[in-house]
Parts: sequence; structure tokens; C-alpha cells
Amino acid sequence: LPIIESALNPRAFSRAGASGLWQFMYGTGKLYGLTQTSYIDDRRDPEKSTKAAVRFLKDLYGIYGDWYLVIAAYNCGPGNVNKAIRRSGGKRDFWAIFPYLPKETRSYVPLFIAANYIMNYSCDHNLCAIETSLPLATDTVMVNNTIHLQQVSDVLGADIGQLKALNPQYKRDI
Repeated sequence: LPIIESALNPRAFSRAGASGLWQFMYGTGKLYGLTQTSYIDDRRDPEKSTKAAVRFLKDLYGIYGDWYLVIAAYNCGPGNVNKAIRRSGGKRDFWAIFPYLPKETRSYVPLFIAANYIMNYSCDHNLCAIETSLPLATDTVMVNNTIHLQQVSDVLGADIGQLKALNPQYKRDI
């Protein structure tokens, strides 16, 4: 899902205001405990946003009991899916409510199916994984005061670019 949401870019920002790997809107992020200030945006924190996305998906599954409807609701919101269900005469199948969904959501579920297929059958199509430049091992450093990532870099001798890449939630590197 985050592949089609953000191409796995934690700094992704949509024209609608969604942000992070999971493209949380401001209100949904708040609802699921993600802090958003002028200095920090937990929607861009890979760990926190993933935990929030899992809770959101679980809640949506509790409502719909069907993964295609859950994925559609993740994209356009439960209100739009509920409206599509009503307009279809109460049908609770993605393909049956397809014509009543927003245009973007109609392609969203097929995109998810295609991404899932590629992830599972990439070797059959000669799609090979590439090496990553991210470090294999990382650790967490707890600080009690405001500190700039450059200061962390100086003290730890860590590359500032890697620190920024590993901490995308800090908007101003503070």
C-alpha cells in the first residue's frame, strides 16, 4: 500500500495535503495519534505512521470486512465508500460499487492488486532488487533538549545526509 501511496518516500506530500509513506491527511493522522507541528510531522515517521496505518486498516476492516473495500476507503475515505454502497443499492463488493466511487479510487484498488502481484512475482518477470545505501544497523539516541541533526552528526560522526534520511519526521532538522 505505501508503494502506491508514496513510492515509499516518507517525505512525499500530495496536493491534497496528505503526507508520508502512508499519505495520511492531517485529520486522520491526528485521529491516530500522529503529532504534527511546525517542527515535526509524525506522518513522515516510518515507524509511527506504519503503526497508525495498521490501526486505521484494522478499523476499516472492522467496518467493511472486505479488503478491497478497505483499500478503497483508505484512499477516498469511509464516507465516500458508504455513499457508493448506498448508491449501488447496498452492495458491499468493490466491483459492484465501482461506478459510484470517485474516479481516482476506481484505479486505486487495481493499482494495489498490480503492485501486490509485482511484489510477489517479480522474479518471474526478471525484476531484480537493487542494493540500498542505507546503513544495515541503526540505533536510537534519546535527547532531552532541542538539538539540530548537524550537532548529532558532529557528536556521533554520522553522515548528516543519512541522519536526515533516517529521520524524515523532522521538518527543520531539529
